[in-house]
Amino acid sequence: MHVLHLLRHAKAGSGEEVEDRERPLSRRGREAARRVGHDLQAAIGPLDLVLCSTARRTRETLELALAGWAPRPRMLIEDALYLAGPAALVRRLEAIAEEDHRVLLIGHNPGLHELALALAAPDAGHYAALLSGKFPTGARASFRIASPWSGIARDRHPLLDYATPKSLGGDEG
Repeated sequence: MHVLHLLRHAKAGSGEEVEDRERPLSRRGREAARRVGHDLQAAIGPLDLVLCSTARRTRETLELALAGWAPRPRMLIEDALYLAGPAALVRRLEAIAEEDHRVLLIGHNPGLHELALALAAPDAGHYAALLSGKFPTGARASFRIASPWSGIARDRHPLLDYATPKSLGGDEG
């Protein structure tokens, strides 16, 4: 069995003076990433692998959310994850080695939210919240994956948890 956690990057600055890929987290985003990180470690335990987009805001989310984690999981920063759609994200997940049981993917909307909706079993307890609207910055959806990674798209999977910075007691992040 595998567990997949999808995490959208925290709130980025407006980026009026930099390219989209180089937009840093805003002050509120940095606070939210730290809050999500505290919840993340308590909620999900250790990780084997982190896959992260090359965008600055995703890398900053990764560093703040995993600050103080021991042991640190293996981390891969991949350009193909930048603004990737759900089909590209599925292809990447299908290529994960079977020995990586607990995986965190940090990416962007709309692809991440579309992927979460495609993977989630509709009878899951948190499905209504996931379906109810957007996948806000700093949101995390966690799934139990019974199939091999190579077959992740063949089935719908139980949604173990869905958390947002707001549900963790702060502002949307």
